[in-house]
Amino acid sequence: MTGKPQYDEPAVIAAAQDVFWRHGYTGASINQLTEATGLSRSSLYQRFRDKDGLFQEALAAYIERLLARAGAVRADTARGRMQAVLHEFLPSDSRSRRPPGCLLARSCSELVDIPAAGQALVIAGLRRQRGMLEELLQAAVANGELPKGSDVATLSWYWLGVLQSLRNLPSAGATAAQLRGVAAAAMSAWPERAA
Repeated sequence: MTGKPQYDEPAVIAAAQDVFWRHGYTGASINQLTEATGLSRSSLYQRFRDKDGLFQEALAAYIERLLARAGAVRADTARGRMQAVLHEFLPSDSRSRRPPGCLLARSCSELVDIPAAGQALVIAGLRRQRGMLEELLQAAVANGELPKGSDVATLSWYWLGVLQSLRNLPSAGATAAQLRGVAAAAMSAWPERAA
C-alpha cells in the first residue's frame, strides 16, 4: 500500500463538481456523489472528510478554471478586454455536457445552507472574480480609457452582475443571440472619456 489514492482524483472532483452544479449543495446527496465519482462512502469520507470537504475542493477547482479562462482573454484595449470577457462566457449554440449557469452563483444563492468553510470559499471566489474586473477597470483609468475619478468599485460590481447574468439567464431560456444583445447593451454603459 503506497497511501496514494487508487483513483483519478481530478476526474473524481470534476464528477462531484457536476453533481453540485446540477443539484446545488443542499440538493446533492452522498448517494449521488458516490455514484457520480465511483467512490465508496468510506473512500469519500477518508479522502474528503465529508460532503462539505468534497464541495470545497470541487468549488475551488471550478473557481480556478473560471478565473484562468477570464484571465486568458486578450484584447488591445481595456474596453475590448471587458467585451471579450463577456463574450467568452456567452453560451454556445451547441449542446454542452455542463449544466447551464454558474456553480459559483448557484452556491451564492444557497449560502445560508452551506457550512462556514464553504461559505468563505464562495465569498472569496466572488471577490476574486470582481477583483479581476476591478483591476481591468483600474488599468482603463490609468491608460485614459476611463475618466479619472471613475468609481471602479461600483463599475466592477456592475460588470460582475452582467457577467453573472450572461452565465445564468440561459437557465431561464435566454438564447445565445439574445445574450449577445445583452452584452452589447451592457457595453454601452462603459463611461466615455471627457473631451
